[in-house]
Amino acid sequence: MNITNNTILITGGGSGIGLEIAKALHPSNKVIIAGRNKEKLDAAAEGLENVFTIQADITNESDTDRLIEEIKVNFGELNILINNAGHAYAYTLSDSSDTYSKAVAEFETNYFAPIRLTEKLLPLLQQQENAAVVNVTSIVAFAPGSHVPTYSDSKAALHSYTKLLRYELAKDTSVKVFELMPPLVNTDFSVEIGGRENGIPPSEVAESFVKGLVEDTYEIRVGNTEVLYSSFFAGSEGAFDVMNK
Repeated sequence: MNITNNTILITGGGSGIGLEIAKALHPSNKVIIAGRNKEKLDAAAEGLENVFTIQADITNESDTDRLIEEIKVNFGELNILINNAGHAYAYTLSDSSDTYSKAVAEFETNYFAPIRLTEKLLPLLQQQENAAVVNVTSIVAFAPGSHVPTYSDSKAALHSYTKLLRYELAKDTSVKVFELMPPLVNTDFSVEIGGRENGIPPSEVAESFVKGLVEDTYEIRVGNTEVLYSSFFAGSEGAFDVMNK
């Protein structure tokens, strides 16, 4: 895929992986970073040419509709959507008395919000000659982590949705569907689960992502995610083909 002259929306773009992707893609693309905190977004965008901000909570339907309306009015040429915003709780099922509430919050951000935003932006994306949807999942979409149990569930669900969306859109649209699957990353998001000590830099994830876009690698498995996949899950593509014939 061409990585210049695009108009790109990144949710959760004010920090971490989202911000590093914005840095990697500007200024040769127009990049919109969206998030809940306006001050954080403005600070992230400062000094970055061709980077714009929109404050929005994508788990809130009215916020989502306002975001989409602003995109249509000011960035009607949008051709890449990157669903990057995420939410996680670090805990174990044996120690928690509030698993349900944690799971609901994680699924709202990690699964339901990307589906809603994608569905509402697809008509606009389909108007473009070259377009893409990118869903950011995780290594735990393949093998759940006991320290992030329901976060793992939500990323596994998003992984399944992404594969099926790619399959359906490939039939009669020009919209490509990518999945970015990082391992543990050193961001504020992952402090609770050892990201500071054991995570890879978010810039490494962004670099792998850009390479994957250029090469049309639809499942971009970064670092240990590729090791895990190659060792245990490489044969799963055949099972998907059997299920969908």
